[in-house]
Amino acid sequence: MKDGMPTVLNEIQTEFETINRGYNDVFRSGRLSLGLVVPIENHGAASVPQMHRHIERVRLAESLGFAAIWLRDVPFNVPSFGDAGQNYDPFVYLGLLAGATDRIALGVASVILPLRHPAHVAKAAATADVLSGGRLILGIASGDRPEEYPALNMPFADRGARFRESFAYIRQMSDRYPRFDNHFGRSLGNMDMLPKPTAGKLPMLITGGSQQSSEWLMRNGDGWMTYPRSASAMAHAIDQWRQGLRDSGRPNQPVMQPLYIDLAEDPDAEPRAIHLGFRLGVNALLDYLRKRQAMGVNHVALNLRFNQADVETTLSRLADDVLPEFSERSKPSGH
Repeated sequence: MKDGMPTVLNEIQTEFETINRGYNDVFRSGRLSLGLVVPIENHGAASVPQMHRHIERVRLAESLGFAAIWLRDVPFNVPSFGDAGQNYDPFVYLGLLAGATDRIALGVASVILPLRHPAHVAKAAATADVLSGGRLILGIASGDRPEEYPALNMPFADRGARFRESFAYIRQMSDRYPRFDNHFGRSLGNMDMLPKPTAGKLPMLITGGSQQSSEWLMRNGDGWMTYPRSASAMAHAIDQWRQGLRDSGRPNQPVMQPLYIDLAEDPDAEPRAIHLGFRLGVNALLDYLRKRQAMGVNHVALNLRFNQADVETTLSRLADDVLPEFSERSKPSGH
């Protein structure tokens, strides 16, 4: 591949913190797992998906052994962005998927914290976690669509400060009768929020920089979500991330990325760049994933939006030719 072989990093070969069932199954130190972005649908240039057979395809993904499915938090369809996510509110949808599946992790990549009151996020996320038996993974972000903020009467410029306060608020909601006083409200410890997350806290992965300093990023969160980059840039970014964790005295944490793919019929088809990914054959995809695993990527969320082949056929090919090398399905989490 043109990406080249990255330098293998000095990743701390210790298991990640044990949190909930979903986090523990998806993220393993020194290993890469595979998930899918919802909708599992090839809708190409159309910004609004049809959500065709969406529940059946999530169930199929689970039966084939994919580790996770990932929803989006897109409050408004902004035409200039050309991406309406899965149309549905992520927390309502999580409730439906919690009842429709048994094993697959349910991820959100990512909830836009400044646009929601953290009490609602904490309540909805803990509910989805409990209803799914501890399968929720909560990605969080500061948001990148300026048009959405006036619609909610919120300034775009100070979203970084609100992100930090929202993060702290959500963390405190895992405590019994928490005391807090910040921009979003205050409590003297005379009331509690239920339900509590299954593991005592929600696993929260920070997306990109989320308008925060590197020091703040290293002291908080349970992992990092980042966009795909060239091999050298990704290796350097992961090296910096994990070095920052060591310097902060934090434990090793997972790194994940999305990848748009258009899986060619020819297994030997060379990679050709598309938006945030490649059109490529299965052998080139295996090569890409092996190199990402070597540099310390722990999870790749595949997006089939631009995939030209039949979706079910593509999922079966991925299950037959790719998942056997990266699936942890046969290793129970113990939860």
